[in-house]
Amino acid sequence: MKKRVKQILYTAATIGVATSFIFASALSETLTNIVPNEYNITLPPSANFAGERAPLEIIDVKERFDRELIINANLHSSTLLIIKRAERYFPIIEPILKKNNIPDDFKYLCVIESSLSNAVSSAGASGFWQFMKGTANDFNLTVDDYVDERYHLEKATEAACKYFKNAKDKFGNWTMVAAAYNRGINGMQKAMNTQYVNNYYDLFLNQETSRYVFRILALKEIMANPAKYGFDIPKNEKYPPVEMRSILVTEDIEDLPLFAKDHGSNYKLLKLYNPWLINNSLKTKGKTYTIELPK
Repeated sequence: MKKRVKQILYTAATIGVATSFIFASALSETLTNIVPNEYNITLPPSANFAGERAPLEIIDVKERFDRELIINANLHSSTLLIIKRAERYFPIIEPILKKNNIPDDFKYLCVIESSLSNAVSSAGASGFWQFMKGTANDFNLTVDDYVDERYHLEKATEAACKYFKNAKDKFGNWTMVAAAYNRGINGMQKAMNTQYVNNYYDLFLNQETSRYVFRILALKEIMANPAKYGFDIPKNEKYPPVEMRSILVTEDIEDLPLFAKDHGSNYKLLKLYNPWLINNSLKTKGKTYTIELPK
């Protein structure tokens, strides 16, 4: 009897192990198609930001780029969401950059700032472009008890373009402009003055700014070649643009939920597509606003 029980248990265990192995093998094969292999990431032969070549022949430059490429290719959930969101938000950002004669690569700066979301940093920087409140005021973004235009993607992108133009006038090249967005124009100028160099790749900088441009280069490379890094996402799984209708507002709105209802929508959708409205009411203070609702 004991021998028979042992045979039954052994057979069950064998079947269980085999089944588990088959399931694990199938799962592994499936995941291999959607998850990057961190041991199979090779640097591209060249890299550039806004047409300005990154000198990968310099050993620390090459290794800093390699680091950011490996890290971001293996931030699976974050990078996956970024690629999905880009389908919706790049068509908004790209024409504004083009209109202002800002290189298209600056959309990747927005990516590393906020992952294409209305993020809020521990220091209080907010929105897709991560403006601080004081800086927002300097670039004519309204921030008050009713409106915070740091969360208005179009207006914040216009403000970022003004910053880029100012920095370009100062430094003369786009790579330094990108670094200055992180460190500040004065901070980059001070580093140049004290180190007697004027090239981002030759400067010794704090860790965040030292990594900043390389993070941009890494996301540009991954998003331009997603399948190469394991992010082969079908178009129907990305987040599509939402067709909107615009409502011009010149007078105060005392009850935004009621306003949304009167316009055939609801407060959730109003807040979702107009995150710059930060109160339940709107005081226009003589300004004209455009509220967007889905068609």
